[in-house]
Amino acid sequence: MDRVILHCDLNCFYASVELLSHPELRCVPTAVCGDPSSRHGIILAKNEPAKRLGVKTAETIWQAKKKCPDLVLLRPHHDLYHVYSKKVNAIYDEYTDLVEPFGIDESWLDVTNTLHLFGGDAKALADTLRRRVREELGLTLSVGVSFNKVFAKLGSDYKKPDATTVISRENWQEIIWPLPVGDLLFVGGTARKILHQYGINTIGQLAGCSRPMLEAMMGKLGGQLYEYANGLDRDRVRSRFEAEAVKSVGNGTTFPQNLTTREQAWNGIAILADSVATRLRREGLYAGGIQVTVRDPEFRDRSRQRRLDTPIRLIREVTEVAAELLEELWKPPSPIRALTVTAIYLTAEDQAFEQEDLFTAAAAPKKEKQEKLEAAMERIRGKYGNDSIVFGAVKKEEDPFP
Repeated sequence: MDRVILHCDLNCFYASVELLSHPELRCVPTAVCGDPSSRHGIILAKNEPAKRLGVKTAETIWQAKKKCPDLVLLRPHHDLYHVYSKKVNAIYDEYTDLVEPFGIDESWLDVTNTLHLFGGDAKALADTLRRRVREELGLTLSVGVSFNKVFAKLGSDYKKPDATTVISRENWQEIIWPLPVGDLLFVGGTARKILHQYGINTIGQLAGCSRPMLEAMMGKLGGQLYEYANGLDRDRVRSRFEAEAVKSVGNGTTFPQNLTTREQAWNGIAILADSVATRLRREGLYAGGIQVTVRDPEFRDRSRQRRLDTPIRLIREVTEVAAELLEELWKPPSPIRALTVTAIYLTAEDQAFEQEDLFTAAAAPKKEKQEKLEAAMERIRGKYGNDSIVFGAVKKEEDPFP
């Protein structure tokens, strides 16, 4: 028996929540944005009138204003968004215990085993959810109904706002295959460019490729996309109360001013690596790899990662690897707008091990001493605050953080 999966997507969520307090702006082009003075001046969400004028999420305020000079800008209230997200998910909980949030404004619902309790009609249930969210919370919802998570999400994107789209065994090829390949889950800008080079621009063209060819082009992702395009996704809906394994630990920041010198960039890396290493220790994890991402003032991202022979979590070790990756990615004085350091290929504390050889055995006492030092630093920070103690290598006089 096929599963019955719903994907519920709140329309223009941030903007819709803000407009509950500003009903006079419902028909006026309006956007929620960050604070331009702190260089976070990008569009976080827009309402339907702004969307119709071409305003896009994640573009800068000045770009949006060029398209819509009269655009009304509102500051975000993230606490309020979390309140409404919980209210919406509480409604979903009345219909199934398998509710998996996908961000603050989207959720998958698996109603396979509960649908018979609510009439047995999946489309009717989706319409009921839309009506309740609209009447009880004043927000609108688009819902996709299908037999797997990927197609359910494509369904919620298919018609907006406030619509239900059913993608069934009978109609999925007709609906899905003509769509742009970029609409498919996890097909980002880089994957789209690679596929375009081979003349693959629609999901149908992707589905027609052989799996070995896609894996040769894109590795593991290629095989995953083959399954997605051919309706073979089997990923289950996980309850939000189910603990999910931590796959990465990262920290990033946008700087008040562009970084242009090696000293500034190194200090930024050192502070981020310190945070990542501290979180690894708190989670009882080791990193089997490190990734560094550099964003320039034009919002272009470049990343480099390294798989490590020996798992690490010491601040000094994470910093050294991240700094080496930065050197491979960037040369001064090219400006850096933002940096991110991420620990990947994580291993639980009780599973991490080192290959004992002459060198690691000799280094073990020093490493153990460093572990104790960093544990002591964490205790001091816990008592007196995160800024109470830092490694001396971090040059605070050139600290790129405000």
